[in-house]
Amino acid sequence: MDIQTTREGQVTKSAAEVYDDFFVPALFREWAPRVADAAGVAPGQHVLDVACGTGVLACEVARRVGPSGRVTGLDRNDGMLAVARRKARGIEWKSGRAESLPFVAAAFDGVVSQFGLMFFEDRVAALQEMWRVLRPGGRLAVAVWSALEQTPGYATMTALLQRLFGERIANELRAPYALGDVDLLRSLFAEAGISQSDVRAVAGTARFPSIASWVHTDVKGWTLADLINERQFRALLQASETELQRFVQPDGSVTFAHPAYVVVAAKTV
Repeated sequence: MDIQTTREGQVTKSAAEVYDDFFVPALFREWAPRVADAAGVAPGQHVLDVACGTGVLACEVARRVGPSGRVTGLDRNDGMLAVARRKARGIEWKSGRAESLPFVAAAFDGVVSQFGLMFFEDRVAALQEMWRVLRPGGRLAVAVWSALEQTPGYATMTALLQRLFGERIANELRAPYALGDVDLLRSLFAEAGISQSDVRAVAGTARFPSIASWVHTDVKGWTLADLINERQFRALLQASETELQRFVQPDGSVTFAHPAYVVVAAKTV
């Protein structure tokens, strides 16, 4: 699959492998239990994970619903789904778009989505679809990253990309933080007809084994994979050893604050 636009956040099949091996433990794994908690996932439920990626949240939900429950993971990226299918066969993995979910109304006890909303072509339509397939009494939980300014590691990395390669490349790393504004989030949910949503600010931490691992993950596991050549990659690695040094811990690992917003809504009717 070719790289698509920045807004859509699509990656190649090879990048999906790197994403699962490096991004998931560094950024996403800690959020799966939090989003599942926010959605109130319980044994026996049927839960949908929208923009499931390689399946870290869907797998957490599957553990919670148990053998009497069912989990469906949906993503538009075939490379991500290929990795997900290898990880968990008991989950139904489906290809599809959030803006047009291939399910009947009120099909799910819970709907979750972790760090995908910012990449949907029509965010309001996607939220309307998630609300449509949620049954009365069910809960919706959606996580998005906080503002780039609240995430010092990636604010610094983005500034470095801007200096070395220009705005287009830097924008690829800015894209995940596009919804880091509480008022914007509330307005999206309200426009989608979800008026009683609760926006929760939640602290998080990014963790990489080293600066080299961080740079490798950001380039090879993201849309930058086809935009930065090997010469540029080596230049970025060299510059990062100086520019990103303040995030390095005594053991050589890298950590920095990486907060998010979790939006929760309960459907009453």
